[in-house]
Amino acid sequence: MSNRVATIKRKTRETNISLELNLDGSGKCKIHTGIAMLDHFLEQVARHGVFDITIQATGDDQHHLVEDVAICLARALSRALGEKLGIVRMASAVVPMDDALAMVAVDISGRGYTVLELPFSENDMAGFSTDLVRHFLESFAAEAKLNLHVKIAYGKNDHHKAEAVFKALGRALDTATRIDERIAGKLPTTKELLEP
Repeated sequence: MSNRVATIKRKTRETNISLELNLDGSGKCKIHTGIAMLDHFLEQVARHGVFDITIQATGDDQHHLVEDVAICLARALSRALGEKLGIVRMASAVVPMDDALAMVAVDISGRGYTVLELPFSENDMAGFSTDLVRHFLESFAAEAKLNLHVKIAYGKNDHHKAEAVFKALGRALDTATRIDERIAGKLPTTKELLEP
């Protein structure tokens, strides 16, 4: 299996981000965005996706930083996948977190699309707006060109709901990016093309 690692550097007037992703890692992460809740949620993706993720990021506000980190993570995912030969491609995960249950399905299809059912209650999440969860997921799916369906089935605590989403995202991406030895060297599509 080839080395499925990517490094992304992105600097704008609003943010400065350096990100490294290893799809075949062990769940190690060093994430410093200056937003503790975002760091916490991204650590869930690394740990439960069994990806190694390193992020150093600064920005002028939470909205810009969340969006640009999502863009960089998506670009790293696309670059690390390369031609997407032999990947499982589609996967889903259902994850409980105390009172909450979240379901995530992904298709690394080359087409960015999101369907999100995120019934948050606007509990305080240490100053991190629940709308930033939506914004992160939409930005990530659009830039990674993947279908992303997320549903929070139920729950009372917004932190638990959001954490379940990110854990499920990690688990679904872990399965979808795995190499299926039965189709090694082939694209998992009848079209014989997956857009980069």
